[in-house]
Amino acid sequence: MARIVLITGASAGFGAAIARHFAAKGDRLILTARRLERLEKLRAELESSAQIHLVQLDVRDRSQVEEKLRQLPEAFAAVDILVNNAGLALGLGPAQQAELDDWDTMIDTNCKGLTYCTRVLLPGMVERNRGHVVNIASAAGSYAYPGANVYGASKAFVLQFSDNLRADLLGTRVRVSCIAPGMAETEFSLVRFKGDVERARGLYAGSNAMTASDIAHAVMYVTDQPEHLNINHIEMMPITQAPAGLKVLKTPG
Repeated sequence: MARIVLITGASAGFGAAIARHFAAKGDRLILTARRLERLEKLRAELESSAQIHLVQLDVRDRSQVEEKLRQLPEAFAAVDILVNNAGLALGLGPAQQAELDDWDTMIDTNCKGLTYCTRVLLPGMVERNRGHVVNIASAAGSYAYPGANVYGASKAFVLQFSDNLRADLLGTRVRVSCIAPGMAETEFSLVRFKGDVERARGLYAGSNAMTASDIAHAVMYVTDQPEHLNINHIEMMPITQAPAGLKVLKTPG
């Protein structure tokens, strides 16, 4: 049976790849993002395989999230799977030099936006006693590195929020999974470096980083499990990356 899947941040990167994988299975898709023209292009690519409904949505806007997600067409209203993918990093400088506007944007998107979407759709899942919330976190939520400051903290929130959701949902058949990728080559760094193409390319050069499709495969894995089974966490990295432990800066002499 076709599932109804809502994906936030579906206009590019992980979100677009996740949409392609669900469409290949014939699921019905609700694709949301701020960039409607990108969504329309993706719909044109996928509509031969799946029914698709587009929602232009900024997850940071609570009233917009509540209004648009509560007014989904009847054929798309009973969402089976919510993929909270919308998120971003801004800047890679030390905390003492960071722009507070960048911190606000990351918190509003990565934390608050994710909770807004979850809170709107979760009661319906509980009432129907089925559903799956898949949150896209990051390895940065578990391993600190210079410049991650608020980005890493926001993704640690996603990890903990996912576990707390499972605790609240115990006794229902609603599942929660958290995917925490390491280095993956998408528009992520282009956004982080505010359009600096060369700096973004340099970050990935020679890294053999993961692709958006790799992360989409992980999402499909957790959502395709038997209904009695919940995959809590998946943390994934390319083989060229590892949690390498804490560094100690030593002074000479």
